[in-house]
Amino acid sequence: MRSLCVAVFALLLAACATPPRFSQPEPGAEFEIAGRIAVRYRDDAGSGNIAWRHGPRIDEMLLTTPFGQGIARLARAGDDITLTTQDGREFKAADAESLTEQVLGFRLPLVGLADWVRGRAAATPAPAPTHERRDAAGLLAELDQSGWRIRYLEYADARPARLTLSFPGLELRLAISEWK
Repeated sequence: MRSLCVAVFALLLAACATPPRFSQPEPGAEFEIAGRIAVRYRDDAGSGNIAWRHGPRIDEMLLTTPFGQGIARLARAGDDITLTTQDGREFKAADAESLTEQVLGFRLPLVGLADWVRGRAAATPAPAPTHERRDAAGLLAELDQSGWRIRYLEYADARPARLTLSFPGLELRLAISEWK
């Protein structure tokens, strides 16, 4: 009975956990978002929290467990991309997709994602979308670009609140709860 109580308490804590936040605003940041992320890659699945600060020359993304423990920090400064794991190890690569796949086991499309979370097709260097569908209000409902299919499931104040990104063998689900 005691282990059942501990498990229920842990689940309640996870449900109440708040996404990580950045302590100070970054000059030049275009947006900051916070929310939840779920990943299904082949036969594995997991979920956690996400906080992301994006600007023209910088990105900082924090991934944590549902309990708020750090999993990874992905940072881009210009063309330099670094992923730091919870144990302090640093990894570098030419692009975020190959780096996240190598270290975390799944691809994170950092370049296109900055536009996709804002409900628009990615600008250059991404190729033009191969498919785009809008809803009755003119908001993007579905988009195929750079091998990814992005489905917009919910908007709040004309900003995407829930979206699904699919790539062969991979599905990312984002639930954005906070925009700055």
